[in-house]
Amino acid sequence: MIKKLVLVFIAVFAIHSYGQEGTASPYSFYGIGSLKFKGTVENRSMGGLSIYTDSIHVNLRNPASYAGNNLALWGDESRPVKFTVGGSYTSTDIKSNSSAANASSSTFDYLALSIPMGKFGFGFGLLPYTSVGYKLESLNGSGDIENRFKGEGGLNKVFLGFGYQIAEGLSIGADIQYNFGNIQNSTVEYQYDGGVPIQYQSRENNRSDLSGVNLNIGLSYKKMLNENLELVSGITFTPESSLTSNNERSFSTITTNSSSGQEFELNTVDVDLEAIGLLETDLVLPSKFSIGAGIGEPRKWFVGIESEYQKTSNFSNALYSSGATTYEDASALSIGGFFIPQYNSFSSFFKRAVYRAGIRFENTGLVIKNESINEFGISFGLGLPVGNYFSNANLGFEIGKRGTTNSNLIQEDFVKFQLSLSLNDRWFNKRKYD
Repeated sequence: MIKKLVLVFIAVFAIHSYGQEGTASPYSFYGIGSLKFKGTVENRSMGGLSIYTDSIHVNLRNPASYAGNNLALWGDESRPVKFTVGGSYTSTDIKSNSSAANASSSTFDYLALSIPMGKFGFGFGLLPYTSVGYKLESLNGSGDIENRFKGEGGLNKVFLGFGYQIAEGLSIGADIQYNFGNIQNSTVEYQYDGGVPIQYQSRENNRSDLSGVNLNIGLSYKKMLNENLELVSGITFTPESSLTSNNERSFSTITTNSSSGQEFELNTVDVDLEAIGLLETDLVLPSKFSIGAGIGEPRKWFVGIESEYQKTSNFSNALYSSGATTYEDASALSIGGFFIPQYNSFSSFFKRAVYRAGIRFENTGLVIKNESINEFGISFGLGLPVGNYFSNANLGFEIGKRGTTNSNLIQEDFVKFQLSLSLNDRWFNKRKYD
């Protein structure tokens, strides 16, 4: 077990050292950033499908998965303790009607642990919830820089969840989630004298420190329809909650290096946000509901469909507002599954591997210049067995598109590579001898 824990921490350190920015998307400019997928590489490799639960993988999206049946292979004594850690790398081609660019980002995606306790089970972990990372410029009618925007930060989530098996195949659970983080951004509005930038420019600086608690409730139901065919279904619901945002705003006088674009701050004046009622604001986290079902043969194959709905039309941020930006209710549809040629094969390593694939369609809820920002992705994955007790390494690959070039907006064509470790061990064994 110690060796496995060491492996997990080495993986976390490697991912953290390599991954500094969680996103390079211009759409992270809006709201509290780009929402991160709350799920494992195994889920994402099936188009985001998260209804399937088993005894050897952590399911971050449905807390009912912490409970379940013990393993017959171990004499029905216990389920394994499950560790998981994951990260990803994304390369994105960004284009508008007039220009194109390429950006990349790498990020730590999650770290979680699930521990069985009879009919109960609990889990806890850490994962990013949103990411902000952009550098944007807008041009005036003469083709010169009019505004320069920069942003970084994001919201993280620590969760503690409990699950209970009500009856054979039926489990319920809940996650208590604490959200924390900060978002920093700046805007420079360039002034010119006879077409030449003036020596001193003004920059607006904003920072929001965010914190708040929310709840996620889940239900999981599995039933054998006949000797080989199993029905799997799941429901989750996250009630609406709010974040407290402690805000800062200031204005700086700067000079800019014309060749490198580096900014040098000369002096700064703080804004009295308390006087205008913006020192502390509430930010709504919309409610979310998901439901899905699928069929398959245990340890052989599975295919399912899942829908998700989020009340993002209720989102508001008093500190940052734009007349060109509104929010509508978000939705997502995932279709995917997996195939295992022969889970207990002794002759072939790749017959024991898990092959995953899926497709997803998403309306993000963001509306810019009356254009809904949609996202589409096709994903593939491979789960490779490692070590003992059903541990595995999972590789994921996704190609997709976000946004549109209509109304002079931005389209992102992205390729995402993902890696996770899912490690299992036995902590609770009955004594065979006194």
